[in-house]
Amino acid sequence: MRLLLMSDTHLPKRAKELPAALMAEVPRADVVLHAGDWVDTATLDLLESRSRRLVAVYGNNDGPALRARLPEVAHADLGGLRFGVVHETGAAQGREARCAARFPGLDVLVFGHSHIPWDTTAPGGPRLLNPGSPTDRRRQPYCTYMTATAADGTLVDVELHRLPRR
Repeated sequence: MRLLLMSDTHLPKRAKELPAALMAEVPRADVVLHAGDWVDTATLDLLESRSRRLVAVYGNNDGPALRARLPEVAHADLGGLRFGVVHETGAAQGREARCAARFPGLDVLVFGHSHIPWDTTAPGGPRLLNPGSPTDRRRQPYCTYMTATAADGTLVDVELHRLPRR
């Protein structure tokens, strides 16, 4: 099962549209996971229409229209793994222990908010993945997103993709 992970798209504030390289991945993915901060409903509509399956949450920058359509936390069983998606996990220090306590039973937690790519595993807890942002790199050298494969209870081929600078 091919997965596409993104977060913090912030359209149209940070960019006018999602990058072409990212959009080219959408039809290749069995599931698209979006960890919030959409800002506009048009981006949600676009991904709902082009994705085979979308697992998504709202973020702190998402207003009432998005919050009415999306949960704060989403769960999905994908490729034999239990996934969670949330926007914010708090400060980097102590993140692994905090997420293991807050999300018991998860194998993978996808999150956003910081725009900083992250890939660690909490001792006795979930693998934590932040795909960064495809539209707002902030202090990072590149805008980013992730792909991965979930199969037979294993997550493999986790890859952080750098997008060309605009």
